[in-house]
Amino acid sequence: MSHASVSIGSAPYKMEVSGSSGHTLVADEPIELGGGNLGFSPDELLCSALGACTAATLKMYAAHKNWPLEQADIMVEIDRKSAGLPLLMRRVIKLKGSFTAEQTDRLLGIANKCPIHKLLANQTTIETVIEIL
Repeated sequence: MSHASVSIGSAPYKMEVSGSSGHTLVADEPIELGGGNLGFSPDELLCSALGACTAATLKMYAAHKNWPLEQADIMVEIDRKSAGLPLLMRRVIKLKGSFTAEQTDRLLGIANKCPIHKLLANQTTIETVIEIL
């Protein structure tokens, strides 16, 4: 099971994020929201999760099929100005390689099956426990 731990101290909105893999990164809010812009914002982390999962899923599938995927560039944005819920996320996938129309359609279908896409596209239950230190 994957997990991440986030710790925030006295610096306004600067957070240290540790993953189950042992990697760490800094997250922060932008200056206009009172942060120091020292790392990815929470929205950027969410976008990067979908983008990275999409890229890895496409790379694995293309390699399995021996399809000539030279490069995949994924851009993901959250539209917080969209009316109501659910929240709108836009994903643009740019592929470098020679693909038939059928292969391109299949790659789109595979992108939509990446685990993070499926998690975000379906209703997710979040259980929360608060412990006082």
